[in-house]
Amino acid sequence: MRIAWFSPLPPAHTGVARYSADVLPLLDAADLAIDRVEAHNAHDFVWKHRQNPYDLVVYQLGNARWHDYMWGYLFRYPGLVVLHDPGVHHARAALLLSQHRVDDYRQEFAYNHPDAAPAAAEHAVEGLQGSAFYRWPMTRAVIESARLVAVHDEFVAATLRAQYGSARMERIHFGTAERRISPGARDAIRRRYEIPEDAVVFMAFGLVTAEKRIEPIVRALAALVARGANVHGLIVGDNTIRGLGDVIGAQGLSARVHLTGYVDDDRIADYLSAADVSLSLRWPTTGETSGSWVESLSAGKATIVTSLPHTVGIPQSVALSIDLLDEDASLLDAMSALASNRARREAMGDAAREYWKTHHQVARMAEDYRRVVAQASALPAPSPAGLPAHLTNDYSALADGIAREFGL
Repeated sequence: MRIAWFSPLPPAHTGVARYSADVLPLLDAADLAIDRVEAHNAHDFVWKHRQNPYDLVVYQLGNARWHDYMWGYLFRYPGLVVLHDPGVHHARAALLLSQHRVDDYRQEFAYNHPDAAPAAAEHAVEGLQGSAFYRWPMTRAVIESARLVAVHDEFVAATLRAQYGSARMERIHFGTAERRISPGARDAIRRRYEIPEDAVVFMAFGLVTAEKRIEPIVRALAALVARGANVHGLIVGDNTIRGLGDVIGAQGLSARVHLTGYVDDDRIADYLSAADVSLSLRWPTTGETSGSWVESLSAGKATIVTSLPHTVGIPQSVALSIDLLDEDASLLDAMSALASNRARREAMGDAAREYWKTHHQVARMAEDYRRVVAQASALPAPSPAGLPAHLTNDYSALADGIAREFGL
């Protein structure tokens, strides 16, 4: 079976790139001939598909600008859409409005959210951001146009099935490959940031955003230090929070909370080895499965997560959950409990590793892909009515007109 696989790939600074890089070798070895389609070579897809049609197009779609290039193909060449974020409003609005395509944005908003007041679209048009982007996910057009949609969580899949009765929806377990730790990495990283050997290190990694609840984490660390706890924080990843260093300094934590900046994928295991607890908090959320959390499970780390509808099934033996209605106190309690109890941290780390082996190995994900790819390739492309014209227009009219003048 020939497949066109639309996805960012390393060295792109996105978890989806690492995810694709992990699973593709297993799928290549399963009688699937897969062409990688990235932003730099996507223009070749059309003539390749015309010469020798692909059996299936797979789109790895997320709520980030790394996926912008896919939107010109999603509706002309329907396929399997792996929806990493059940909401893509942030990225879609950023693309359209950066290109001054205000009318296109309004038309897409109206199609995706027909029950919303037309004025709701003006929130983004006027440059405002925030929770409104989470209220309106902008995914209806994608879901209704796909042969099949896959997500990484069964709660999310059930929710989307209920919302879009005609949509064909499947779950693919989110998996990660085994990561190698460099010799001496734990000690070297701790020395680099002047972290004492006996300190308990709390780590958050991935793209550093306000949604990762970084400021509540900093406040909790400050409260622990005030109680006399020997704790440090590692915040690993590209930082998007303006003034975060000042926030850390205002809490008196400049020597205890360390901003590393971007770390290559092959160093994540090293940094996790230097940590004792991994923090994978989210709010607001689109219902995404946290890749950093799954990586932490693989590394055998105790984890703390936000209690959300799609995380309620996680056993407390694997991860402690934070109550959003009392976030500061709940987070401080969880961090305090783990900071003061090494045996509990280690027991949770062992349980986390076993949970990863059962649910989140890349081989499990590859099995799901083989099943879902077979299903999607056998399904016809849907024909949703009323899609905005700019989504299906291939903009070939001018070229066709010129060709006809020459009798072609």
